[in-house]
Order: sequence, then structure tokens, then C-alpha cells
Amino acid sequence: MKYLVYILKRLLSLIPVLFGISLIVFFLIRLIPGDPATTLLGSHATPDTVKELRSQLGLNRPLWNQYLTFLGHLVQGNLGYSYVYTSSVTSLIGAGLPTTLWLLVSATVFTVLIAVPLAVLAAARRNGIVDNIIRAIPVVGLGLPSFWLGIMLILIFGLKLGWFPVAGFGNTFSGHLQGIVLPGITIALALSPILIRSLRASLIDVLSSDYIVTARAKGISGSRVVFGHALRNAAVSSITVLGVNIAYLTGTTLVVEQVFSLPGIGQQMINSILGRDFPTVQGITMVFAIMVVVVNLLTDVTHAALDPRVQLT
Repeated sequence: MKYLVYILKRLLSLIPVLFGISLIVFFLIRLIPGDPATTLLGSHATPDTVKELRSQLGLNRPLWNQYLTFLGHLVQGNLGYSYVYTSSVTSLIGAGLPTTLWLLVSATVFTVLIAVPLAVLAAARRNGIVDNIIRAIPVVGLGLPSFWLGIMLILIFGLKLGWFPVAGFGNTFSGHLQGIVLPGITIALALSPILIRSLRASLIDVLSSDYIVTARAKGISGSRVVFGHALRNAAVSSITVLGVNIAYLTGTTLVVEQVFSLPGIGQQMINSILGRDFPTVQGITMVFAIMVVVVNLLTDVTHAALDPRVQLT
């Protein structure tokens, strides 16, 4: 019951956060150079046609009036109508959001598969050769941009070895799985170094605890001590690190989707910015904001479930 109350409180606190985000996004996007009407008309733009189109799009009204209209539609669940895609923003997001969610989930799975074994191995071989090599991974990994990692994976595993498609998301479930592997690994390679460093430090601290020493004195095998006792306690703080960085790397999907030509909302976001498509940019930004808040909420609830000392308020 306490978890439900906590979730409801966090959802209610989402309202002023989204209001502030909508205010900032609405006005900041209008600082981008260029006029949507002129961009849409292209070479056919004349002062009269631009003026007429601006009137049709409601861009000739005062900004405060435009914002109140946007806010009123937002409360009703209406994100507006795209200038570029000539479709409702809600339908556009509905078409692209599953791909972006696939990408985030796959990135999380690959991050855990990469980071946990390496962190456990480094902690178990503390100050050894293996530990020093693994400790060097964060230094290298954090300095590599996601778009470069994506291109290298495409060249090696897509073009040279031919194991995975180099672009697109496929049309079937198996096609989705194949198409999401390289993009997911690209994000995971950027996120894993942070988790490795955090989990290794936590494991070293836990492995020196009295109850671990007692467990070993009772003859419990080393693997059982690590995976059955130490890892759960060490993972508490690392889960928070993972959740915060997943929320932060949500914006990375824009670059990764562009590199791998994934039809997600990140690619829609870039195309909409270039086309001065204000409603689509506003709608996708709001969705990204909700995703970040949801990830943080799930992180807090998971942290509390693993650590009984944490009280949800």
C-alpha cells in the first residue's frame, strides 16, 4: 500500500514539472532562427503567402495567446498538428515511441550484461591485473562518443561480418530483435563504464563487511557469497546510478536513432527541429520528460524494494 501511495504522490508532483517544461520548451523553441511558414513554403515563399500561412497556423497571434492554446490542448491530451508530417503529433509519437522504448530497454539489458560480470570479476580480483584492465575501461569508454561507437559497430558487425542489419528496425519480431542489437550495444557501451565503476566500488565495500567474513568462515563457496549475499546489497546504490544515467541518456537516443536510421521519436525530433515543426518538437519533448520522470520513479521504488532501510515518503 505504501508503494502505491508513494507512486501517486510522485505522479501528482509530475504536474508542476510538466507545466514548467512546457513553458520552457514553448518559448525556447521559438528562439531557433527561421520561420516555420517560410520553411514550409520553400522556394514558393512570397510575403503574401507567408503571411497567409502564418495566419492559418496561428503564428501571427501573440506568444502568450499561442501558449495558452497549446496548454489548453495539452490538458486535453491533444499535442497539436504537425506542420511537416501533416498528421497529428499524437499519432506520430504513437508510431515512433515503441521503437524508442525498444532501444532503451535493449540498452539497459546490454548494460547489465556487460557491467555486472566485469564489476564482479574486478572486485573479486582487486588490485590484480584483471582488475586494473577492467578499471581502465571506464576511462576509455567515457571518452568515446555514441555516434562514433555506432559507426564502428556498423562497419565491423554490419558491413564486414554481416551479422546484423546496418539500418532500420525490421518488419517482424525477429527483425526488431536483429535491428535493435547494435543500437542497444552502442548506448550500453557508453553507459557500462559508469555502472562498472559504481558496482565495483560497492562490491569491494560489501565484501569487506563482517557478515561476508562470517559467511566465508562457515565454508560458503566464494561464488555463493558474491552472488547470493554481496551482489544484492552492492546493487542497491548501483541501481540508482543506472536509473539516473538511463534517464540522462534518453536524449542519446536522438543521435543513435539517426545513426542507425531507426524510426523512433528521436529521429522525428531531429527532423522536426530542422523543419521548424514547433508542435512536434513540443510534443516529443513532453514525452521525453515523462519518460525521464517514470525512469526516476521506477529507480526509487526498486531501490526501496531492495533496501528495507529506505522509507518512501
